[in-house]
Amino acid sequence: MRAHRLARLAPGLAALVAGLLVLGPALGPGFVLRYDMVFVPEPPVTWSTGGFPRAVPSDLVVALLAHVLPAPAVQKLILVGIFVLAGCGAAALVPGNRVIPRLAAAVFYAWNAYLAQRLLLGQWALLLGFAGLPWAVRAAARGGPWRLALALIPAAVGGFQAMLVSALAVLPVAATGSSRRFRAPLEALAVLAVLSLPWAVPASLSHAVTDPAGVDAFAARADGPFGTLGSLLSLGGIWNAQADVPGQAAWVLAGARLLVAVTAILAFVRLPRTADDAGVPYGKGLLIAASAGLAIALAGAYAPGVLKGMIGLWPGFGPLRDGQLYIAPLVLVQAVGFGMLAGRFSRPDAAGRRAAVFVPAVVGVLLPVLVLPTLAWGASGRLAAVEYPDDWRRVQEIVNGDPRPGALISLPWGAHRAFPWNGGRVILDPATKLFARRVIWDDTLLVGLAGGRLLRVPGEDLLGRRIGVAIGAGGGPLTSILRAAGIRYVLIAGRDDNVFPSRLPGAIPAFVGAEVLLLRL
Repeated sequence: MRAHRLARLAPGLAALVAGLLVLGPALGPGFVLRYDMVFVPEPPVTWSTGGFPRAVPSDLVVALLAHVLPAPAVQKLILVGIFVLAGCGAAALVPGNRVIPRLAAAVFYAWNAYLAQRLLLGQWALLLGFAGLPWAVRAAARGGPWRLALALIPAAVGGFQAMLVSALAVLPVAATGSSRRFRAPLEALAVLAVLSLPWAVPASLSHAVTDPAGVDAFAARADGPFGTLGSLLSLGGIWNAQADVPGQAAWVLAGARLLVAVTAILAFVRLPRTADDAGVPYGKGLLIAASAGLAIALAGAYAPGVLKGMIGLWPGFGPLRDGQLYIAPLVLVQAVGFGMLAGRFSRPDAAGRRAAVFVPAVVGVLLPVLVLPTLAWGASGRLAAVEYPDDWRRVQEIVNGDPRPGALISLPWGAHRAFPWNGGRVILDPATKLFARRVIWDDTLLVGLAGGRLLRVPGEDLLGRRIGVAIGAGGGPLTSILRAAGIRYVLIAGRDDNVFPSRLPGAIPAFVGAEVLLLRL
């Protein structure tokens, strides 16, 4: 009985160890801040306004949890929980009760290029949906709206990207895996719609705009020697080169990952023939989802005009720009296939001797780590925890303690920052999360292209666009323009005293620190 219980716990323990090895220095005191992963001390309980609601309801959930636990602990529990939930879910999809296949699937799903690149891009909310995807697939295959709703809670917390990726897998699985074929997809669609309301409603009311030029910026790319298709099959290919794991483009490692990927897919394709159909009711639907996700990813790279035309007709097609996002079902296909493949090489022989298969079993379970070794220890140091300087806490107290209405504008005008106290790591402007009032910031995206070209994707917030035009129009005064826009505070990070303060005559210093300057209009 004890051995059986240990076997059931093994995938979760393996995923936990994988998470601890990946996060490494990120689990130290303070916050890990990188690109979109911006957690702040004492986050205010607010609802996102202005632009597309990308952090809804994830920021609200974090703020509520931070009223119970310290905010750094909330971040670390979420990050570690992603690995454990992901590994246990992948193991639960593997047919049978053998330990080695379940262990291999758990390690694969918790240690791969897709998870690594999205983590290095700071997209923890998306990874909540990725972690819950196996559970959602399992629930959709079994049928029942309440079971599916419970399995989709991580994606619902994650928001629009997590829910879109989940919908891509859930709907075909529900349509092909349940005995109630006509009713099941309708139930699944209803559940997805209801759980999407927290972000879908504000999205429809936000008046956010989507520039078709973003297709070029977010298109999947080759991050190894086997082209864009090879990168996507190997579960990489993200648009931002700064999200690559160190050394992942090396021929040996890239070739090994591609070989593992192809063989794992083939093993999954054979799965319905090697197991009872009742044991893999999700097989056909998940293959459909993986194929559709790969097609979306390839469209941005090889047929960008199609996506641009679709976005021009309706901005709601905007989320398809980041096509690599949708290969999450392919990751799950490979994880389950890899688990079954590892199981084939770890069966005892006819005499029941297990010692002969011990080494192949261990190698099989650890192979995902061996083909992406530099993901360990915060991707070789790219993830680390830091403390916010006291100046940021002081301005947060001043602004959030002011009962008078009015927005805050964050300067210098740019979406991302690279502070020395954060080791020079690029992060989204922390001001967007710190304050219990609307923050006006530059959500324009600048993406470097081949040949040194720079692609500018205009921001989605119309008010931000208008203020950006005023800021960029020469060096005239801005005080009256900002007041007319309903702005009460101006936050200047990096103390660029020679530029913006001189353009704000009449502004009253509310806080002057070494890191930031806060002005009140």
